[in-house]
Amino acid sequence: MNRRQFLSVPLAARLAPAAEPFRDPAPPAVQDPPALPPPAPRPHPAVRVYGKPKPLPAGAATHDWPAFLGPAHNAVSTETKLLRDWPAGGPPLVWEMRKGAGYSSPAIVGARLVYFHRLEDRETVECLHPESGARYWEFHYPTRFEDRYGYNNGPRSSPVIDGGRVYTYGAEGKLHCLKLETGQLYWKRDLAREFKTPQDFFGAATTPLVEGDLLIINVGAPGGPCVAAFHKLTGKLVWGAGSEWGPSYASPVPAVIHGKRRVFVFAGGESNPPTGGLLSLDPANGQVDFRFPWRSRSYESVNAASPVVVGNQVFISASYRTGGALLEIQPGGQPRTVWTSAEIGTHFNTAVHRDGCLYAFDGRNEPDASLVCVDLKSGKALWREVLEWDETLTVNGVERKQRMSPYRGTLLAVDGRFLCLGEFGHLLWLDLSPKGCRVLQRAWLFAARETWSLPVLSRGLLYISQHARDLLRRDPPRLLCYDLRAPE
Repeated sequence: MNRRQFLSVPLAARLAPAAEPFRDPAPPAVQDPPALPPPAPRPHPAVRVYGKPKPLPAGAATHDWPAFLGPAHNAVSTETKLLRDWPAGGPPLVWEMRKGAGYSSPAIVGARLVYFHRLEDRETVECLHPESGARYWEFHYPTRFEDRYGYNNGPRSSPVIDGGRVYTYGAEGKLHCLKLETGQLYWKRDLAREFKTPQDFFGAATTPLVEGDLLIINVGAPGGPCVAAFHKLTGKLVWGAGSEWGPSYASPVPAVIHGKRRVFVFAGGESNPPTGGLLSLDPANGQVDFRFPWRSRSYESVNAASPVVVGNQVFISASYRTGGALLEIQPGGQPRTVWTSAEIGTHFNTAVHRDGCLYAFDGRNEPDASLVCVDLKSGKALWREVLEWDETLTVNGVERKQRMSPYRGTLLAVDGRFLCLGEFGHLLWLDLSPKGCRVLQRAWLFAARETWSLPVLSRGLLYISQHARDLLRRDPPRLLCYDLRAPE
């Protein structure tokens, strides 16, 4: 949708000044689990340990990674003193865990890492020690989810850690609240059944957002609510918002706009005719400031990249011939379209802002993907580059060269550089600026498709999810922990 198309939408359809009343269809029973001593971590049968990580360098800045996209919900890390020069095979591997199906990435707070995946017919939550992979506890429940397109039958949403609690949202729309120390259940909900939300193309995938006392989710119920806020301690519905637009594959993002707390939800999954777009919400009461329609006209498409907030501006982007849009939020809460552009249409990766530029992998499919730098003020591409190189492969004892690329990679801004994870398992250090791109380091960690989850960085350790079997070494899907701490 371009500026002219947006302005043709009636003002009443773009602005919704009042919150809408929605009834809680099934308030959950809250359990008070018995007091148990926190279990000590024990060796995990699916974990292989390669060694201990180096000590953190003196003066290194570190952080937890409590939710998807990191502590600031923008794929930007403030960690410092990281390993800049890698051995030939990449950063040292600390431990690996054979994992089940799913596209989740871990959440980490303190000495606890929480991972969410599917083992056989159970969606499984595991709590591990971040430096050793030793397991504190495991929680699981049955699932019958089947991906309609045959990609993967595991959870898509990443776990969220907040205030001693863990929240998970499974592929079938099952929401659980667990005690971080012990894995005991506080409450659970089956949101798909309760709100009568049909299975989307690839199942439920949005990661919940903890905002104050609320857990905010793009449930996408037919007729509303599009967005629901649940009390994080009781699981009861506090408010619902929006009567249109289904559940997307993007995750809600919080921000402060003109001194006011807001939540941006990029909604829109399966619908016919296709509908979706950006909602700006007051988290205190669910009031909708505005809705901005933005979704591909193709039926088989979704909004999957999370909004990027820069000051009082919000950037949204989608693939399937949709492109990107930058909105300036006015003091009264209404949006002004700064620009729309076909130069940047991210598929499932979220763009990263740095110093007045947006960096992202544009493109719907592997062959047409390219790394682009877009000027935030004008929406014009300052440069575009297809990163390619030759890899020597040994297949059935025969060596051959294969042209490779990050394709639709993911970016994490950190320590003055960018970590890039390619969708075939390549890891790169990139120097990105308005002048261009320089590849500083590159390693091929594994040869596996569907490496689509953003890397997680916490206390100098890098966690990468390999979602498919290695095509060359035949290694199964794994969660891998790498030592990215710089030497003293």
